[in-house]
Amino acid sequence: MRPTKRPQDLVFTLFGEYLLHRDGPAWVGGLIALLQPFGLSEGAVRTVLSRMARKGWLSSERVGRHSFYSLMPRGRRLLEEGEARILHPSWSNAWDGTWFLLWYSIPEDVRHLRDRMRDRIAWLGFGSLGNGLWISPHDVEKAVRETARQLGVEGHLECFRGTRLGSAPVTDLVSKCWDLPSVNQHYGAFIDRWRPRLDSSRRDLKAGSMPARRCYTLRFELIHEFRRFPNEDPFLPRALLPDDWAGERASALFHELHDLLVGPADAWVDSVFEGSPPAPAAAEAG
Repeated sequence: MRPTKRPQDLVFTLFGEYLLHRDGPAWVGGLIALLQPFGLSEGAVRTVLSRMARKGWLSSERVGRHSFYSLMPRGRRLLEEGEARILHPSWSNAWDGTWFLLWYSIPEDVRHLRDRMRDRIAWLGFGSLGNGLWISPHDVEKAVRETARQLGVEGHLECFRGTRLGSAPVTDLVSKCWDLPSVNQHYGAFIDRWRPRLDSSRRDLKAGSMPARRCYTLRFELIHEFRRFPNEDPFLPRALLPDDWAGERASALFHELHDLLVGPADAWVDSVFEGSPPAPAAAEAG
C-alpha cells in the first residue's frame, strides 16, 4: 500500500501534521515552500488550494497581494478524526461481544448520497454482510446518525444492537466482512520500509548530521504513508484480530520515528513562516 501523491492528499497531510494546531491562517508563500519538496510547483499549489477552497475544505483570505488559507470546520473535523485514529488506535479497547448493525436503502436517484454514506461507514470500521447490511463491533450509533443527518438520509436507515448466536467461530464472520490479511500485509510492508529509516535517523540525529529540512520531509513522508491506514483498518478489538497482527508493531515504529523528528521538523516549519506578511487578523488589529 503506497500512498498517493495527488496534490490534494499532500495538502491534507501538510495541514493535518504541521498546521492543524498552529494559530492563524497560513500564508500561501509558506505553503508553496513546504510543498515544493514533494514535487508541487507554485502554480500547482495555488491551483489545488483554490480548488479545495471551492470544495469547502479550506477558506481563503487576502491582505493586499498576499493570500492566506485556513481549515474550514469540515476540513478540521476530518483531520482531527484522522489524527485521533492514528495516534490512538483502538485495538486494545475492551469489547463485550456486542455488535452494532446498520441497514440502509438509499434510492438510485440520489446515488451520490449512497456513495458518500458507504465511504463514511467504511471509515467508521464497518464490514459488509451484503444486501445493505453492515456490522461493527464499535459503538458508533452517534457517528452514524450524525452522518445520516448531514446527508439527509435519516429515513432510509435502521440501526440495531445485539449479540451473535451460533457455534461457528467468530473468525468466520470476521473473514466474511473484513480483509484483515491484506491490511496485515500492508502493515508488514510499512515496517519493512521504515525500520531502516528509523535506525538511520536515530544514528544521524545523535551525531547531529541530519538537517532540520530533512527531518521535515521525512516526517511528512512518514505521516503521509501511515495516515492511509485508517481508511482500510477497521481497528477491530484485539479479540477479533489474528495472533500475528502487525498493526501494533507498525504503530510503535511510527510513533518512535515520529517522536524523534518532531522537534527539528517543527523548527523547520517555523523558519519557513518566519518571513510571512501579517495575517488577516493581525492586519485588521493594526
